[in-house]
Amino acid sequence: MATQAPTRDDFAAMLDDMFGGADSFEGRVVHGTVTAIENDMAVIDVGLKSEGRVPLREFAPAPGQKAELKVGDEVEVYVDRVENMHGEAMLSRDRARREAAWDKLELEFSKSARVEGTIFGRVKGGFTVDLSGAVAFLPGSQVDIRPVRDVTPLMDIPQPFQILKMDRKRGNIVVSRRAVLEETRAEQRSGLIQSLHEGQIIDGVVKNITDYGAFVDLGGIDGLLHVTDLSYKRVNHPSEMIAIGDTVRVQIIRINKDTQRISLGMKQLESDPWDGASVKYPVGAKLSGRVTNITEYGAFVELEPGIEGLVHVSEMSWTKKNVHPGKIVSTSQEVDVVVLEVDQDKRRISLGLKQAQANPWEAFAAAHPIGSTVEGEVKNATEFGLFIGLDNDVDGMVHMSDIAWGVSGEDALALHRKGETVQAVVLDIDPEKERISLGMKQLERGGPVSAGAGDKLGKNQVVTVTVLEVRDAGLEVQQGDDGATGFIKRTDLGRDRDEQRPERFQVGQKFDAMVTGFDRSKKPTFSVKAMQIAEEKQAVAQYGSSDSGASLGDILGAALKAQNDQSKK
Repeated sequence: MATQAPTRDDFAAMLDDMFGGADSFEGRVVHGTVTAIENDMAVIDVGLKSEGRVPLREFAPAPGQKAELKVGDEVEVYVDRVENMHGEAMLSRDRARREAAWDKLELEFSKSARVEGTIFGRVKGGFTVDLSGAVAFLPGSQVDIRPVRDVTPLMDIPQPFQILKMDRKRGNIVVSRRAVLEETRAEQRSGLIQSLHEGQIIDGVVKNITDYGAFVDLGGIDGLLHVTDLSYKRVNHPSEMIAIGDTVRVQIIRINKDTQRISLGMKQLESDPWDGASVKYPVGAKLSGRVTNITEYGAFVELEPGIEGLVHVSEMSWTKKNVHPGKIVSTSQEVDVVVLEVDQDKRRISLGLKQAQANPWEAFAAAHPIGSTVEGEVKNATEFGLFIGLDNDVDGMVHMSDIAWGVSGEDALALHRKGETVQAVVLDIDPEKERISLGMKQLERGGPVSAGAGDKLGKNQVVTVTVLEVRDAGLEVQQGDDGATGFIKRTDLGRDRDEQRPERFQVGQKFDAMVTGFDRSKKPTFSVKAMQIAEEKQAVAQYGSSDSGASLGDILGAALKAQNDQSKK
């Protein structure tokens, strides 16, 4: 007896026994058979009571391509619903492909393996990637190691990606192309760095330039060419010597295989200009150079490319002290300098700017010997004297004891004001200490009295003096016609305030004054006030007493009458 072939209902019953009913098909990927192709739809039997329809485009190998599908082909589809309102099964080839892709991707993600995908669209913040049916998100920061302005050349090209994160329930996948590039580059770097060694000379391409140097691509690994290793000469910025894209020949200075950092140098391929510097630049040699940099403590002068010396601020000018170097020289200025010291081991040269110029103190000494008369402007007054501006910007000092005869201290300083042009005698010159001593009183008429003249004058002696000069501080006077000169302070011109006005006297006027003493030069000092006090005491002693009842007017009147009577005789 022949066995009857199972019917569709029998097959459905067997499926119910296997999977627990038709409802268990929903949400699963199952195998089916193409039973017909109608227009742009494929009719597929998956063993349910009714067949399902799937658009042919879902079977196309790529968007825009034609699906190569025929009746009888077995395919995998996803059962979205067992039966819709039309009694048909709801099937999806795309969903089946995505589910299969998710299964594969979860496996690859668990092994941290790379997956292949294609960038096919742009979204906010990044791009979409097709991972064999599953759609992933590629952030813009994960496209390349460096920012990429145009991603068009990378689109629609199968390439590897690294899955960073995935959530099947939410349908989220985040991938990175940058992680793959970094890993590949690290492998290349590791292999390349093993082939390099310190001291090796190699060609590279400048990839990036910063303030502190340039990054050079050595064929898959970058090295840093620091600005100080570009040249022996001063380089303010790397762009002065190289540009991005330039091919440069460099020497490997250091390799750190742990951090994979490589230090490069260009100047190491040149001869060191410091070799034999002590012979080329002996102490005392006068040279020409260019100012390359100015600081608060001095200026750097380039003697030749790669050789710079420092002119300390103290060696910049003979006369300009405590002045910023920028007020004496300027950058790029050509100057003459003298070598003061050379330390070849420390690569240092000390230079002098002022030494290349004539010493103004020595020039002054040659032009103005001791005893000569000079003229200058009062530049400043200190507690010990006056500073006078002289030739070649040098200053001379007049000590307050050498300003005027018989006057010292503040009274002597008050005789002259700032900006006044005066004359003085050169008393001493010390070029090494940069000092010039001047005297003004030595030009006054009469000068200090001789020992003999000093003996003829006695303290408290009343003599007749002649006014030589009227000053605010008092009077310059001379005893007799050719006697000693002296000074009467305004406070010594009389007892009363009205009498203490120097302007009431005239040059050539004669009057009596008392010698009150002598200075260190034996020059007399005079006082009208002291003479008046002495005469008053003498009159009281001769013509009256404290208990006689006579008034001071009576006494002075009697003294005056006696003096007149004596003169008539």
